[in-house]
Amino acid sequence: MKRVSWVANLMLQVDRQDRDVVEAISAWLEGDATRRAGTDAYVHDTGPRGVGSLAPLTGPDSGLHWGGWKYPECALWGGALNHANLRAVLEHLTSAPWRYPARVQIFLMDQEESYFRLYMHRDGAWRQYAPPPPVDADDQHAW
Repeated sequence: MKRVSWVANLMLQVDRQDRDVVEAISAWLEGDATRRAGTDAYVHDTGPRGVGSLAPLTGPDSGLHWGGWKYPECALWGGALNHANLRAVLEHLTSAPWRYPARVQIFLMDQEESYFRLYMHRDGAWRQYAPPPPVDADDQHAW
């Protein structure tokens, strides 16, 4: 059976002191994260694990240059996840032992979506700050 990719984009903005938490999340994504339902029925009973990883998008480890004359002053990580169970990813991210959870911003965009959903920890809970698609949208995924 030919595998077709299903890519979700994930970016995390965190306090620099939470780098070790991001590295642990990246290791979990690479080795233990579960895949979307229905994509692995032809694989072993437990299903494959691992959907991608995160890499720094800022700082000396990134190797990236942004536009302008200055370096970004944020700790931003990103990854393209394949066949990720996004509910499990979000649950893992929001239960991570963040030193500064109020500084964490989770940007998540699934395949065929045209905007990131933003999650932040406010008033003691994780909240989504991007609105859902309009109910009258022709294509709920493309909005």
